[in-house]
Amino acid sequence: MLVVEDEAAIRDGVVTALADEGCAVEGRPDGSTLAADLAGFRPDLVVLDVMLPGRDGLALAADVRRAGDAGVVVLTARDAVPDRLAGFAAGADDYLVKPFAMAELVARVRAVLNRRGRWPGAVEVGDLVVDEPAGTATRAGADLELTATELRLLGYLVGNRGRTVSKTQILTQVWGYGDYDPNLVEVHVSALRRKLEAHGPRLVHTVRGLGYTVRA
Repeated sequence: MLVVEDEAAIRDGVVTALADEGCAVEGRPDGSTLAADLAGFRPDLVVLDVMLPGRDGLALAADVRRAGDAGVVVLTARDAVPDRLAGFAAGADDYLVKPFAMAELVARVRAVLNRRGRWPGAVEVGDLVVDEPAGTATRAGADLELTATELRLLGYLVGNRGRTVSKTQILTQVWGYGDYDPNLVEVHVSALRRKLEAHGPRLVHTVRGLGYTVRA
């Protein structure tokens, strides 16, 4: 993955989120090295901010499309219909408005690459199967009726299976902010557990003082 974003905090967050998914990721503050990156690094997907110093993200998206078949996800603070249409006209596969939750960005990247056959759609932990691009989750063959937030939360947890994630990390990655009441996480984890444990033993475990982990 290649991430072109001039705001360092956003760029670093996106790079970390995609790296945590097992991707090889490079970050750039502008598009000055795009041609070299497309030829040498050869990313499967490029995440582009629209408002960049020098050439803007829409011009760069057109360059990516002309250079090959890499996917393009555009980030922007502009959410008007003409702006979205301009992004798609430039060759974007998807369009995400700031501020956004990192888990949503990862899900959209997964969806773009899944359509291109470059990223498996589903993750399995024991008898649990989570397919975020398809918007589904099953346990022991039974469909889980999850809200959109519960699906993002579960997707983030299974994406970090075997590791402990804190409430602050969950708030940042799933809701898009960290300065909020951590009880929000507890309420959603509790609701998610009830739905999961209706079909089998506990999968989402509390690590006292640290956060949560998923293990079969």
